[in-house]
Amino acid sequence: MIPPAFDYARPTDLDEAVRTLADAGEDAKVLAGGQSLLPLLRLRLAFPELVVDVGRIPGLRGVREEGDTLVIGALTTHHDVIHDPLVRRHAGLLAQATETVADPAVRHRGTLGGSLAHADPAGDLPAVALALDAELVAVGPGGRRTIPARDFFADYLQSTLAPNELLVEVRLPKREGWGFRYEKFHRVAQSWAMVGVAALVRRENGHIAEARIGLTNMGATPLRASAAEEALVGAGGADAVARAAQSAAEGTRPSRDASASPEYRAHLARVLTKRAVLAATGTG
Repeated sequence: MIPPAFDYARPTDLDEAVRTLADAGEDAKVLAGGQSLLPLLRLRLAFPELVVDVGRIPGLRGVREEGDTLVIGALTTHHDVIHDPLVRRHAGLLAQATETVADPAVRHRGTLGGSLAHADPAGDLPAVALALDAELVAVGPGGRRTIPARDFFADYLQSTLAPNELLVEVRLPKREGWGFRYEKFHRVAQSWAMVGVAALVRRENGHIAEARIGLTNMGATPLRASAAEEALVGAGGADAVARAAQSAAEGTRPSRDASASPEYRAHLARVLTKRAVLAATGTG
């Protein structure tokens, strides 16, 4: 389909981008890599009067360290996330999950910030951001503010970003020494995850001391499997992990569509949680 008509702006710096968004109000959409927005425009699921292209604003790409925190610019592409040595060392779960996003063409254009701001519960990276306890930094007319990932995803395709705010960076606590695994089930290659599980675990004396489990496509927003996280503490073997994984779907509200029923998605969440945790602990 042909997208509806819209005006186009390409600000050259962050201040200009914020002013442009503030002037446009709720009638603007931000274009970064375009891999989420362009399909919405073509399907006429979005009708912006103005598209603000932030793709060439300097300073919003790249990865750096700030003490115990890894800072990733919102315009950093999936390809660069995958191959960055700092990400692979300190946030391996993010690199691993990003490798599963769509196809190489999408990964060369799509951006981390764009994927998170799109807030699709079937996207791979929002659940990873939850599991990693990410913080998202936005800039608007009132300045900068930091939003914990647990407070960022409001509803289906909706974040808590204000219309006049721009996501500028993602901050991740370094997780050296933690095991990790991203598992997802999808019907065909390059499609959205029917269900995905982002597992992050820390072991002490052969047992799980802490666990963080993010769930993809198990509700209107990405979710943490809190009951499974609690049940995994103290688990030391495959049987204990399997028992804890049975609670992975507690508190979720998976959807029903042409791909799967809620019951099947709940089953997948339990199976994939078991697989992901066993792999993360090196016992699977």
